[in-house]
Amino acid sequence: MEWGNGSLYADFVLLGLFSGSRAPWLLFALILLVFVASIASNATMILLIRVDPRLHTPMYFLLSQLSLMDLLYISTIVPKMLLDQATGQRAISFAGCTAQHFLYLTLAGAEFFLLGLMSYDRYVAICNPLRYPVLMSRRVCLLIMVAAWLGGSVDGFLLTPVTMQFPFCASRDINHFFCEVPALLKLSCRDTSAYETAMYVCCILMLLIPFSVISASYTRILIAVYRMSEAEGRRKAVATCSSHMVVVSLFYGAAMYTYVLPHAYHTPEQDKAVSAFYTILTPVLNPLIYSLRNRDVTGALQRALGKCLSSGKVTTS
Repeated sequence: MEWGNGSLYADFVLLGLFSGSRAPWLLFALILLVFVASIASNATMILLIRVDPRLHTPMYFLLSQLSLMDLLYISTIVPKMLLDQATGQRAISFAGCTAQHFLYLTLAGAEFFLLGLMSYDRYVAICNPLRYPVLMSRRVCLLIMVAAWLGGSVDGFLLTPVTMQFPFCASRDINHFFCEVPALLKLSCRDTSAYETAMYVCCILMLLIPFSVISASYTRILIAVYRMSEAEGRRKAVATCSSHMVVVSLFYGAAMYTYVLPHAYHTPEQDKAVSAFYTILTPVLNPLIYSLRNRDVTGALQRALGKCLSSGKVTTS
């Protein structure tokens, strides 16, 4: 099917993350290691929260959803990138690019909303601890989960059809390692400025809404912490919120650089580096940040390992 001077449904070619590297196989091995670590750590978080009764709380339920999003998020992009490098085949079909584009937008959008709503959980836990079981009931947790996934899905369903309907008449080489919106729009032979402006406004709103919830929640939390008379209470409150703030800063900062900062201020190579940060590194950092700084999670892991070792000894005996 033809449109203009180019084939509408022709394959694309992903130039990849390794094209400018002096040691591509070293980078390949490093990303493979990060990918395996991300899958293992996020799957472990989900399993621990599922099997340990002490982690059956609203906060850990939301953390399990974050781990699920990270697990799916990195699986949408990295396996294809590693396979391309290993086989030397960098082509991706129009349908495959569309699917990757949709899943990426959906999962990234869902994580934006979930991180914003998780700040409400921290606000209730610190500022209204006596009403926490009511304000963060099972029904509220399910609503938060549905709202996050629904918000991400709306983003994917709105932007994907519009992006992929543009005629790509120029080179089919995408100067990226996955089908990200800015890299795709550069290949269009039609003026995309109006769409880019609309997408810019959409991204601002998607960042602004969760960021407003986060700012309001943590302003109230800081006031509550300042009023605490006990040093131990302050320490616990700061420890509870610091992990969430680190994850929010990493994810939101990278997204703002890519989608909010004007394109004149960053190059394609910088775009790929930042995209690699929040698509490859962030999914492995999130469970590490929460587990290493959280005694409940480390305790659950120790209990699980203890059960596995004891059952192994019984089987051997």
